[in-house]
Amino acid sequence: MKALQIFNFRDYVGVTLLTGLISLSAVAEVSHPAKLSQKALAGAAFDAPSTTITEVDGESILDFTSLKSSDGKFASGMYKAGPQTFDITEPYGVDEFMFFLEGSVTLTSADGSVTTVNAGEAVTIPREWTGRWETEGYRKIWVIYSEDGSGL
Repeated sequence: MKALQIFNFRDYVGVTLLTGLISLSAVAEVSHPAKLSQKALAGAAFDAPSTTITEVDGESILDFTSLKSSDGKFASGMYKAGPQTFDITEPYGVDEFMFFLEGSVTLTSADGSVTTVNAGEAVTIPREWTGRWETEGYRKIWVIYSEDGSGL
């Protein structure tokens, strides 16, 4: 009888320890806010190893993602580019909020209406938007939502 009680006690202790370890691993997956400090906003964010650098016509485009949601549909970060002009003939594809820290962009919609966004101003581009993007260069904070997670 005593041997049976010891065996049950050991099972209990083993299950209790296993449950505790599982609980600890769940706690280890804590989410944290993604802060962009004044230093990061001034450009230090682009020093991060995760920054994507793309060369286009001798100009470096810097893209830093500060957060990507666990469901893969939302992301935020910073972007810096030099002079660019390009036509967006297919829908933009994502809903994007942009706050310009420096520079400006002129957005000409498919119907010919023009929106110019300067440093200190913000714009939100809907995923259906088409038109022309023109800039002499800018640095922005971006926030993107994509229903299917593409374009992040």
